[in-house]
Amino acid sequence: MAKIIEGKLDATGLKFGVVISRYNSFITQRLLEGVLDGLVRHGAADGDITILYVPGSFEMPLACLKMAQSGQYDAVIAVGAVIRGATSHFDFVAAECAKGIARAGMQTEVPVIFGVLTADTIEQAIERAGTKLPNRGFEAALTAIEQVNALKSMSGE
Repeated sequence: MAKIIEGKLDATGLKFGVVISRYNSFITQRLLEGVLDGLVRHGAADGDITILYVPGSFEMPLACLKMAQSGQYDAVIAVGAVIRGATSHFDFVAAECAKGIARAGMQTEVPVIFGVLTADTIEQAIERAGTKLPNRGFEAALTAIEQVNALKSMSGE
């Protein structure tokens, strides 16, 4: 029988950093509500969650890296919304944000979760923030919890 390692959805005693973009705040605030709901609903204490606001999604990777390097958090969750406009700006911001957030996790070996919406329209972003589809912030919180616990299980903690 194969050995199976998987993470539990139990955030009890875990500490989380949340990096949130102020840009498109009408979307990101809804995502943040989803993150907080997901974490607390699964056992995280309010005092074990730190929220760091940054100007936009392009600034998120450095903030995620610094939080992950601090040693204070079991996971960092990046929350933002990049919405396509009439120029190629979207492509640059979305790509660099995704690469930088992934790099922060790889460099620090701390789970850094990509909870950044990349949407073609405002309507798509609103739907993904919980109006028609599940709130992607809530899903990012569950991903963080599961990833932390899976990695702890691997190392025998």
